[in-house]
Amino acid sequence: MRRAIAKSQRQQPAQRNIDAQAASVENRIVRPSSLCPNWYSRVFPVPGDRHANTASFRRVCTARAWSAAVTPLRFDGRVAVVTGAGGNPSLGRAHALLLAERGAKVVVNDIGRDPETPGYAGSASAEAVAREIRELGGEAIADTHSVASEAGGAAIIQSALDAFGSIDILVNNAAISIAAPFEQMSARDFQRHIDINLMGPVWTCRAAWPHMRERGYGRIVNICSGSLTGYAWLAAYGTSKGGLLSLSRALAAEGEALGILVNAVNPGAFTRMVAAQQEDSSPMLQHARENLPPELASPVVAYLAHEQCPVNGACIESVGGEVRSFYLGATPGFSDRELKIETVAERWSEIFAGTPETAIPYAAADPRQWAIKPYVPASPSGEEA
Repeated sequence: MRRAIAKSQRQQPAQRNIDAQAASVENRIVRPSSLCPNWYSRVFPVPGDRHANTASFRRVCTARAWSAAVTPLRFDGRVAVVTGAGGNPSLGRAHALLLAERGAKVVVNDIGRDPETPGYAGSASAEAVAREIRELGGEAIADTHSVASEAGGAAIIQSALDAFGSIDILVNNAAISIAAPFEQMSARDFQRHIDINLMGPVWTCRAAWPHMRERGYGRIVNICSGSLTGYAWLAAYGTSKGGLLSLSRALAAEGEALGILVNAVNPGAFTRMVAAQQEDSSPMLQHARENLPPELASPVVAYLAHEQCPVNGACIESVGGEVRSFYLGATPGFSDRELKIETVAERWSEIFAGTPETAIPYAAADPRQWAIKPYVPASPSGEEA
């Protein structure tokens, strides 16, 4: 990292004008909603049928990605906040380390230990990860505020402002995941998923937003999950992550004109969260430990956090080096202004005609086969109820 930082001091990026970046944002952004043919012509007026439009979308993405790839992508002068980044192994730590390696000043946030979430061995440490970054030659501070309250979210962003004077990048990674049958999970545990996984990003985004708006620049990456498509025993987790994807898309719509790009990532990796949730005999745990290092998910997060990010409102899956777009779509269906119940029954097959083979069904994965640890609700004190 020291060599990389020294090199960056000799070769500063030529374009540092944030106002110019914000002014040209309309010409640079590829909107993932354009994958839906009904919206494409309004968003990207390219002549031709929907297949040509989709091909054009892919060519634009490929060209911009290639142009970005020929030059090392750096974050010199940028300030990043990564929540839930104190665990080892963890996705947040991997994101923080990569951003710092490429020159960002990083606020490493983690509360350390959540006494109400069972299964974790030891504690996470924001200071340990921040120290690791500093020992490698980077700049980082630790923050231990909780994302679960408005005051906590504001305090995290204030830590960045106090230490580094700005906030350019926000990676909302902090989350909990407790697996249990829907009817068995306590109301408190369900609510905690919403408070931490969904409202946490709401609070940090609200705190960072005015500062990003004032500067005309911001990058927000929200860490979602493939479980938002509907997995058994993960109703609370999937609900919170599905809400986070909707939040990401709504903020993308509001932020684009302000120079703020908001995207999401569905990662997959071996982390403390996975180990806390599953028995050692779990085939999913063993697969993740052997094949899914968290560091393989971070390049996608970092690219979406970069000034050259070519998309807004996208969701990218990044699992073990496999990267793909996760998007919403609709079939052509049918239209009937005199619609009746019987019509729906008779024309049912038309509703689903044209569904792509890559469409993801509910229960695409089944955590009930993962040797999940027994569910025991926790009391507010963190002791088992």
